[in-house]
Amino acid sequence: MPNPRVSYQTVEFGKIDIHLRTLRDNQEYSDPDGVAERLGISSAQWSLFGVVWPAGRVMSHFILDYDTRNKRILEVGCGIGLSSILLNHLRADITATDYHPEAEAFLNRNTDLNRDQRIPFVRMDWKDTRTTLGKFDLIIGSDLLYEDGHAKLLANFIELHANQECAVILVDPGRGNHNKFKKQMALSGFSCERNPVQDSHNLNDEFSGTISQYRRSR
Repeated sequence: MPNPRVSYQTVEFGKIDIHLRTLRDNQEYSDPDGVAERLGISSAQWSLFGVVWPAGRVMSHFILDYDTRNKRILEVGCGIGLSSILLNHLRADITATDYHPEAEAFLNRNTDLNRDQRIPFVRMDWKDTRTTLGKFDLIIGSDLLYEDGHAKLLANFIELHANQECAVILVDPGRGNHNKFKKQMALSGFSCERNPVQDSHNLNDEFSGTISQYRRSR
């Protein structure tokens, strides 16, 4: 099985350039040792981690102006990790997680491309309850609720890693599972403010999704 084809691109944030090595497209596939297959990742799903999706671009532009000072930050389901790479470039305290077995290698290569320090990364399933990640002040994720059962799993994973006073930011393209997730988060004391994405000029196409900000206070 040949190695997947890759491409290089630069994402601009004003005067900040973030350089990325990604899969060439979402049709690439390479699992010669069957690692992803044993994790339950099909050939159709394999490439999804390795490209920059619109929701990821929306998140990265939103988080650019967010106050991350003195916050320990976790990106859940980071995929190619654009937001994590940007925050790391800005010297924020960011940790990344993803389930895909190739996510860490791409994340490391991309932090090297940007001449930054490596981002702490842990490959985790949302079902995992044994964790050494610790607690976070800010948790972010984009386009995570693409299956019906993800709402409860993600909410439980966040609760496991959220400080008592915590903010959670999710960008959702409108897959229809957000209300279930919102109800689960409310059980853990999180209130929600959900707004449509007003400015999609940084995207090639219109983005009809939302940015949800969850907050829980002491």
